[in-house]
Amino acid sequence: MIASIEGEIKQKTDKYVVVNVRGVGYKIYTTPVNISGAKVGKSVYMYTHLAVRENSMDLYGFKSIEDLNFFELLIGISGIGPKGALGILTVADVETLTTAVSSGDVSYLTKVSGIGKKSAEKIVLELKDKVSDLNQENKQNMLNEEGGALEALKSLGYKHNDARDILKQVSKDAKTAGDMVREALKKLG
Repeated sequence: MIASIEGEIKQKTDKYVVVNVRGVGYKIYTTPVNISGAKVGKSVYMYTHLAVRENSMDLYGFKSIEDLNFFELLIGISGIGPKGALGILTVADVETLTTAVSSGDVSYLTKVSGIGKKSAEKIVLELKDKVSDLNQENKQNMLNEEGGALEALKSLGYKHNDARDILKQVSKDAKTAGDMVREALKKLG
């Protein structure tokens, strides 16, 4: 229903932010990692999930689509609610969690308050195949972005091998082709 929100942060706590969008304040629950960089008065863009219950409607927000996708996988498991899923995402980043799930390591999940060994094993069992599909999809998206960045650098006059070599030096934080090209040009310049 509400796929994303962009607006100004009006309030910040350790569990949620209030984002003002054209005069309406949305209370968005999120992880400490997502809140850490947020500053009151600054603009923010978050991918969101609206959890509708009998007596409440809560909004959960994330800086990356990968975090949102993993959150939605977690809440799809019987017995794991949105607050439990947020707790799991607080323990480690999605890449670490997907590695833990795909390798069957429940130790990361049992660090979360309220997640016991049986629940952690259930999460691993139910998500193992889904996480490998998610990893494959993320790798494919990254390859597509790298291909776009390579073509952009070639169109700017760089040789194929030079462009490929400089793209290997670009940080993993650059997710889009545009970010990769900008960082590559800085390294080249």
